[in-house]
Amino acid sequence: MFRVDLNSDLGESFGNYKIGSDAEIIPLATSVNVACGYHASDPMVMSRTLDLAGAAGIGIGAHPGFPDLMGFGRREMAVSPEEGKNYVLYQLGALDAFCRTKGLKMQHVKPHGALYNMAAKDYALAQAICEGIKEFDSDLIVLALSGGELARAAMDMGLRTAQEVFSDRAYEEDGTLVNRRKPGAMITDEDEAVRRIVRMVKEQKVTAITGRDIPIKADSICVHGDGAKALAFVKGLRETLTAEGVEVCPLSKIC
Repeated sequence: MFRVDLNSDLGESFGNYKIGSDAEIIPLATSVNVACGYHASDPMVMSRTLDLAGAAGIGIGAHPGFPDLMGFGRREMAVSPEEGKNYVLYQLGALDAFCRTKGLKMQHVKPHGALYNMAAKDYALAQAICEGIKEFDSDLIVLALSGGELARAAMDMGLRTAQEVFSDRAYEEDGTLVNRRKPGAMITDEDEAVRRIVRMVKEQKVTAITGRDIPIKADSICVHGDGAKALAFVKGLRETLTAEGVEVCPLSKIC
């Protein structure tokens, strides 16, 4: 039996600016990564997103990023491992305050954007992030790029670890995501995205942007909540995975 989590990065609106289709996507996902106020979100958005996730009964995760609202957390920053650790701790505390008052429990942590991609390549940064997570709550699952340094650091530290794949992103041969500025970085065809995901889950392989097959482990599938076809992706993925005999369930049932 194949099992996989379906997660989405949500709660990324800010003030009067609305991003994503949170209310429509949450009932279709099994886990949600909630922005914590650095790259996106605000206290009102965090509260509303948790209300939606709590009502749907899905796994709740923190989605900490760089303090870069204008760049949506997708611009790299020169930070020390200690700074990276403390950025994550700060944001975990913010989201946890809302979780506690609503009687909810965080399931996992998934860094956002540039912080996520940097930690996938930089073991020292990844280790520091994992230290912060472990000190905060050692039962939290670390959701990290499949085969990346963050996943390795989490496993080295004995943390519950889930390896993530992307339905709407292309891969380099080393398993990292193709930079968004490069042609072909985004997968915009829904059918192609679904075919790629089914293969990742059942065969543990994906075709890199070069045309070469590379190994990959899919504990969780991400659909970006701000994508133009996010809702269509989630619907298509759930229907096809179920038809292919894959159980879609929260990370807590996988890790």
